[in-house]
Amino acid sequence: MKVSELMAGYTPSNTFEGFATNDDWVLAVGINLEDGATEADYTVVQMGIAGLDPQMNPVTQDKQYIRTGTSTTKTGTQRTFAISGDRYIGDAFQDHCFSLGIAFGVGQKVIVPYVYFSVLTGKGEKGTASIIVNSDGGGNAGENSAISIDLRSVGTKPTEYTYNGSSAGV
Repeated sequence: MKVSELMAGYTPSNTFEGFATNDDWVLAVGINLEDGATEADYTVVQMGIAGLDPQMNPVTQDKQYIRTGTSTTKTGTQRTFAISGDRYIGDAFQDHCFSLGIAFGVGQKVIVPYVYFSVLTGKGEKGTASIIVNSDGGGNAGENSAISIDLRSVGTKPTEYTYNGSSAGV
């Protein structure tokens, strides 16, 4: 499913106020894109996905100073998404991740653009991330085949993104 297809059922509001559930967030990646594609053409991460755990992963440096004790300085942040669920053959995102070129790929070959935003407000972020396949299926007899994938940001920090109902965000 593409972002534009998912969002056909939602009208984000920049004045929304209230609690959000995990289902109110969209993670989508740019895979198998044609020339001229936008964020609205990104593939939504959802089929068979039971858990999506976005983390900020701050990087810090601790230093001890004379007479003042330890001081912590934040030196960076790496965005990560831990994705878990059941293997669904035929889902564009999962099929892409578990292709040999990605599952065993390195460097630039496994880097994709992504957007992560709220369906309630349309606000979020966009950036680039490496696809890290941790498990391509496991479990006990008679159970669904469990998967685990991480997306970890690369390059510059993510930028603000707003889904605006058409092709591209801010």
